[in-house]
Amino acid sequence: MDNKHLLNVDPVPNITIKRGPLRPFLVTKPYDKLSSLRTVTSSKEKLLIAFLLIFTAIVRLHHLSLPNSIVFGENVVSTFVSQYANHIFFTDIHPPLTTMLYAGVASISGFKGSFDHANIGMEYPENVPYIAMRFFSAALGIMSVLVLYLTLRVSGVKIAIAAICTVCFAIEDSFVTLSRFTSVEGPFIFFIACAVYFFRRSELYPPNSSKANKSLVAASVALGFAVSSKWAGCFTIAWAGIIVLWRVWFMIGDLSKPIGSSIKYMAFQFTCLLGIPAIIYFLVFSVHIKTLSVNGISGSFFPAEFRKTLKYNNVIQETVAEVGIGSTVSLNHVGTAGGYLHSHPHNYPAGSMQQQVTLYPHFDQNNKWIIELPEHPNENVTSFQNLTDGTIIRLKQLKYGCRLHSHDHKPPVSQNADWQKEVSCYGYEEFEGDINDDWIIEIDKKRSEAGPAQQHVRAIETKFRLKHYLTGCYLFSHPEKLPEWGLGQQEVTCAYFAREDLTSWYIEENENKFPLSNPEKVSYKEMSFWQKFIAIHKFMLYLNNHMATNHAYSSEPKTWPLMLRGIDFWNENGKEVYFLGNAILWWSVTAFICAFIVGVAIELLSWKLGANVLRDKYIINFHYQVIQYLLGFFAHFFPYFFVGQNLYLYDYLPAYYFGILAFGHALDLISTSISSKRSNTGYFAAVIFMIFCFYFFHGHSPLIYATEWTSSLCKRSKWLGSWDFYCNSLLLADSHYDSKIE
Repeated sequence: MDNKHLLNVDPVPNITIKRGPLRPFLVTKPYDKLSSLRTVTSSKEKLLIAFLLIFTAIVRLHHLSLPNSIVFGENVVSTFVSQYANHIFFTDIHPPLTTMLYAGVASISGFKGSFDHANIGMEYPENVPYIAMRFFSAALGIMSVLVLYLTLRVSGVKIAIAAICTVCFAIEDSFVTLSRFTSVEGPFIFFIACAVYFFRRSELYPPNSSKANKSLVAASVALGFAVSSKWAGCFTIAWAGIIVLWRVWFMIGDLSKPIGSSIKYMAFQFTCLLGIPAIIYFLVFSVHIKTLSVNGISGSFFPAEFRKTLKYNNVIQETVAEVGIGSTVSLNHVGTAGGYLHSHPHNYPAGSMQQQVTLYPHFDQNNKWIIELPEHPNENVTSFQNLTDGTIIRLKQLKYGCRLHSHDHKPPVSQNADWQKEVSCYGYEEFEGDINDDWIIEIDKKRSEAGPAQQHVRAIETKFRLKHYLTGCYLFSHPEKLPEWGLGQQEVTCAYFAREDLTSWYIEENENKFPLSNPEKVSYKEMSFWQKFIAIHKFMLYLNNHMATNHAYSSEPKTWPLMLRGIDFWNENGKEVYFLGNAILWWSVTAFICAFIVGVAIELLSWKLGANVLRDKYIINFHYQVIQYLLGFFAHFFPYFFVGQNLYLYDYLPAYYFGILAFGHALDLISTSISSKRSNTGYFAAVIFMIFCFYFFHGHSPLIYATEWTSSLCKRSKWLGSWDFYCNSLLLADSHYDSKIE
């Protein structure tokens, strides 16, 4: 291959079809020289790759220190990096691998964690190695460009077209912008790119061979890194699984192969694709949990058993086990991370307009309640009495003297839920209460610890429900928050129909009115790693399902292929970083996907009518490769239509990456078709397309590098009116800019 011109290397071998006893069949064993045709072996191609890397490095590293303040997304990552440095426990909506990597880079650069409040627009202090973290992201972005080139090569794109497509990807504005800042998405794209490359590379070798298996293992490791960075990495695993099934379908039809080899191939593929990522995922969380050993703000949203494993926690060490009439207690909710049953001197603005009852996640005197019997109000009892299943009690607020109360008013937030009633705190000192204050204890034996805790109420160990005596509803809470008048605390109501865990409670603090001799004490048991792993994931799911859906720059998936709007990452003093794709490449990919789908439909119809289709080896390879990449596109695109949280344009980038790979084959087919008739005309057409991409990149580069440009240039750069980057008040006037150039 060293002696051949790069343009003349043909990486698409002929298709081998043999005739069997009953039917012809496709031979699935790769062509013997396929790997040498589709991998980098020549010195000329190595020089080409070196040029691509240098070019990409110039593009991605230019003005990397600008802006020297926090941009969109960096505020979250920087805060977490600081918490890693201080070993403070936190939980994000994403798995922690990427943040851990940034924390490692910061630690190597001397960062000590003294950076607590990271807000967009805030200038980075000198002690924060933000350039080092950005360089790490940019380095992975540069390597992503190399990986795209290698992926195009292993899937049969000619060297020249792969290089042209790689240049287009290197100057794709969205990927350039994302790789220049400390974001989760930059490394995530790199891991996906590596997984795709190694997975496709495994196809160059005979199934079950050592080289194929090594590539598969490498792909599985990359998939593990991807899913440990964002759960969207599961879409890539799903894509790989679909392709495995597709390959096995063809292998089963290959009469020259025994069926046992196909089954062995499928078993090994799925073992690697599922097992290795799972192991990496667990290891990442193991490091995460062991590293973050100090209690922090996030800890308040986790059970006391979890917080007890953290340093400087505020979990009670022990409390009296036996709970009785007259005991002063705090009640903790089982089903959410809301915290303690709480009442404060603020009334509901509607309904009964009585004192509010909420869940509050912190220790407070307003969390304490006195247990009474209806027939002996105001603690009029003379001896200790256990609380057994079916005991009717009242809960009197220690500080204000009102009692836990429910009635026929609708709750203030869940007004449209007919199955819920308002819960309030009603009454005053010396008031003996009424029947609406009565609650029946129902011990939950499934959730309570075995032994005495299932027979009568014991602190921490017994889980129980409180059934309203008069209406039959249960004391209930859910993640809904009260508005500002309720201090943003969690709503408490009385529900007729609800999940059992949302109506389950237990007693944490317990002070008996009648002290027992040598009272038994109980405390929380520390969680194991697996229990903590599950608790973290429950909270991650909670965060993902209850994030706000009204961010100024969130968008709907249906708008992404047309790139109707970008994201304002940062703007200050007439300069701006605005996340936007390269419209030439972006819209070309969208148009190609639509055209390919229509084209395949026409081909299927023509085939039904008896026409000969898919006879040429280039056409066959084109369809085979494009269909695989478009399966990846749709696997990373359609799931977002069913996601209820905030979504942003950059969530489209994994799907877009697959689209670019598919489009590379379109360029390859066009250049091959044209060049076969008119010398190298097809390559010139591809070069012209690359020039158009560079034109867009150059014209919009101030939005990437936060450099100055004129108002008139900015306005001409708005190809769509919905692109809402600033061109007037935040950018320099023409005259000012011209005088500055002089």
